[in-house]
Amino acid sequence: MAKKKGPLNYTGKELEYYNALMAAYDQVSNNIRVRSDEILDRSGASKRGVTTHMADVSSDSASHEIGLRQLSEDGNVLTLIEDALHRLAHGEYGKCQDCGEMISEARLKVRPYAVFCIKCKTKREEMES
Repeated sequence: MAKKKGPLNYTGKELEYYNALMAAYDQVSNNIRVRSDEILDRSGASKRGVTTHMADVSSDSASHEIGLRQLSEDGNVLTLIEDALHRLAHGEYGKCQDCGEMISEARLKVRPYAVFCIKCKTKREEMES
């Protein structure tokens, strides 16, 4: 296992990866805050009796469920980012967890927390459908 490094020791590509991961982390964390506030605001409005029509209640309930699902997905992404930061610190960042090959630079730019190369991710998606 490679020696653990911290953000202050990163240079070059490692620093780029670290910054991309932290930017993604900040963005997802902000999404969680905004969605949480929206869900709490909607819940509070319903409880105060602002929404009384049955169709409105149903719509609020569906919006609430969608918001909760999005919060769960955002939480999963935060976990992926944290795992990627751990791999970066241990010299394992950018390796596909299926085949062990390096994940392309283009993929890591779009999704810095990716755990699979395009080929393996495509295979997984084909098996799921």
